[in-house]
Amino acid sequence: MMKSLQKLGKSLMLPVACLPIAAILLGVGYWIDPSGWGGNSQIAAFLVKAGAAIIDNMPLLFAIGVAIGMAHENDGTAALAGLVSWLLIQTLLSPGTVAMISGKAIGEISDAFGKINNVFIGILCGLIGATCYNRFRQTKLPDALGFFSGKRSVAIIVGGVSIVAALILFFVWPVIYGALVAFGKSVLSLGAAGAGIYGFFNRLLIPFGLHHALNSVFWFDVAGINDLGNFWANTGVRGVTGQYMTGFFPVMMFGLPGAALAMYSTAKTNQKKIAAGLLLSAAFASFLTGVTEPLEFSFMFLAPVLYVVHALLTAVSMVILSLLPVRAGFNFSGGLIDLILSSRTPMAQNPWGVLVVGAVFFIVYFFLFRIIILKMNLKTPGREDDDYAAAESKISLASSDYTGIAGQILAGLGGKANITSLDNCITRLRVEIKNYTDVDEKAIKAAGVSGVIRPSKTSVQVIVGMQVQHVADEMKKMLV
Repeated sequence: MMKSLQKLGKSLMLPVACLPIAAILLGVGYWIDPSGWGGNSQIAAFLVKAGAAIIDNMPLLFAIGVAIGMAHENDGTAALAGLVSWLLIQTLLSPGTVAMISGKAIGEISDAFGKINNVFIGILCGLIGATCYNRFRQTKLPDALGFFSGKRSVAIIVGGVSIVAALILFFVWPVIYGALVAFGKSVLSLGAAGAGIYGFFNRLLIPFGLHHALNSVFWFDVAGINDLGNFWANTGVRGVTGQYMTGFFPVMMFGLPGAALAMYSTAKTNQKKIAAGLLLSAAFASFLTGVTEPLEFSFMFLAPVLYVVHALLTAVSMVILSLLPVRAGFNFSGGLIDLILSSRTPMAQNPWGVLVVGAVFFIVYFFLFRIIILKMNLKTPGREDDDYAAAESKISLASSDYTGIAGQILAGLGGKANITSLDNCITRLRVEIKNYTDVDEKAIKAAGVSGVIRPSKTSVQVIVGMQVQHVADEMKKMLV
């Protein structure tokens, strides 16, 4: 289970890498035009639209990224399959289509279908695409249907599976969405404790994109709270209004950057530059704009325990800021830009307190994340099992006879019949096998490779070096 979660986490890194630049573009655009969001400035409009092109399509990016990452050969066919699944489910469950199928007016359709464009659905579509690719990419059909054999069959099968998934979601999704809204309404009478509960579940639901249902209850006028609207319209109660927003500032501006520093400091020496490229830019985006997904997705699946800790600390921040005479609000998210912009509004109260509490949260996040990462040996960015690539890149095979080398490695692995899947990273062949005892390490090493690693009874990693792609390509030909 953990292995699958780690693979899913790695597959999310591809779309996550797109998010920091989007966050920076949006943040600068909102800074230039905080009231019009591009309506009063052509430059701001250009930046906001550029950033929104990525952020607004994040679920689609995850559908494609997960499909590629979870496919055995990271093949583009899997990406196409994920896209097909996404388009089908989004179209079939759109409010207009649901109204047509149900024979109802669009105004009578559940609000849930207006929220079907979310990360949870994107990840689900990616998994559907990858699963269908892995299972049916080698499908053989009769000669009359030969054109649709192999990888061409994947999109067809994905279409059928996605239709079934849409039918299930047609009944299940409104129940899930309604339950989240009902839960949000039930915590309203709990005061500061309710704010903490909201903060905790807000973070826990982000991996699935379901936090929007809770946000609609607390930030907008679904249940009469309208925390965000009342804050900016000066129609709330000073000292109360803003309690469902203020607690996010210390976490987004200081806590998560502290977590990023902890992950960077624990990354292995030869991977620190790679970790810095992902973590530090994401930390800046979180601090400046409050866009946290680039950071959160960098560890939520690779190290789930850290994400639970993050959710708990968010709850603590929400409770503390709700109890203190500190109130701030945001139009976009809990970053520096919105803190400054909201600091002079009538509903703001001691906004400087965010900086004091935030400094404490930076320290808490840094040391708590660092201790847990080292104690549990968590595979955060820069600490993954395959992070020896920098050293392995210096390895060279004795010859360039990749076909001969691949054949010898395959024989040492027990032959074609013993292989269930083959993939490669930068320097290693990553092979799943049926029978552990059929593997002959001496025969594999005789091919001139640097070493053999056995992470489990069904997994074998062969350290080839930077020529691994050529060897993998030849082996894949032999497995067809």
